[in-house]
Amino acid sequence: MTYRAGIIGAGGIAGMGILGMHPEEDIGQKKVRASHAGGYEATDDIDLVAIADVDEAKLTRFGDAWEIPADQRYDSHDAMLATEDLDVVSVCTPTLLHHDHVVDAVRSSADPDVVWCEKPIASCVTDAEEMITVCDETDTELVVNHSFRFTDKLQQLRHLVQTEGILGDVRAVSTQFRMELLRNATHLLDTLVYLLDARAASVAGYISGENEAVESLDADRTVDDAGGGGFVVLDDGTFVTVDCTIPRAMSSMTMQFVGSEGKLYLNNDDGEWRYWRLEDGNHVERELTDIDGAWTWDDDYREAFPNAARHVQALLDEDAENRSTGEEAAWSLEIIVAFYLSHYVGGQVSIPLERPLRDVEITSW
Repeated sequence: MTYRAGIIGAGGIAGMGILGMHPEEDIGQKKVRASHAGGYEATDDIDLVAIADVDEAKLTRFGDAWEIPADQRYDSHDAMLATEDLDVVSVCTPTLLHHDHVVDAVRSSADPDVVWCEKPIASCVTDAEEMITVCDETDTELVVNHSFRFTDKLQQLRHLVQTEGILGDVRAVSTQFRMELLRNATHLLDTLVYLLDARAASVAGYISGENEAVESLDADRTVDDAGGGGFVVLDDGTFVTVDCTIPRAMSSMTMQFVGSEGKLYLNNDDGEWRYWRLEDGNHVERELTDIDGAWTWDDDYREAFPNAARHVQALLDEDAENRSTGEEAAWSLEIIVAFYLSHYVGGQVSIPLERPLRDVEITSW
């Protein structure tokens, strides 16, 4: 059968390109494969049939580019959800709107079986938890678009770490990525959660207050999201340092893992993945089994969206288990919120966050 999809939010990640990721002259003018709409186009059995956005100009540009009929372009998400019968709804709006749009979708007469929500899951932990609860109550799969999870190389690397035990017991991790925390570090922290299958227990944070996107990406307003970092102690005792203070032009997404059986270096910007096995007290470099070359933005990131959409199709077919759940997305959000809390109270913060700390909102785009 052919499934019907609708998108809430007609901006860049929905299908029209993102500043900093695509050529400026193409933004809003051409449809982009690395997007929700591009993902649907790459599937065999999902048709994008409807789009909703409060911005009429964006709605028109998106509808024309992706050939959405005029009567299936809606100026509010409520109108689309009340009119269309949808199997999957993509939520591609600013983070602070994710909660309302996900909850509205799963409670609507559109009755989707899957909601594919952009990362990060929400602006505060309470919102994330309510999204998860409502999806559970309505038997809706909530898939959060932490796109690295939908790349073959990272899936194989997780298998090597979790099943093959190439690192043994991981003791320490050091990480670095571009500012800002909510907008960018969500990728870094979710990769950490995904590879180690662990949750934070204690966090100490620092907030620089700098937000590169306001200038370099021409962001239209100031938000809380800023550069920062700190350290995280995971629930298995692993010690993690996080540095997201570096501007885009200078940064690389790097992660270095040190374990009882080996060490691993990942650099996703320079395209370098290296692994050393600990043998008789010496680290000896070895190949990563069944991984052809390193992860790259040009190849792997671009294909993550079609892969994610095909995963959505598999969920609709009931042929897969959710690879990027709301619960795990909330784990990375907790760390980011805890960085802010730690910075402003001047001390370490324990996770799970206690109320009312779960209600603290960090605004972003």
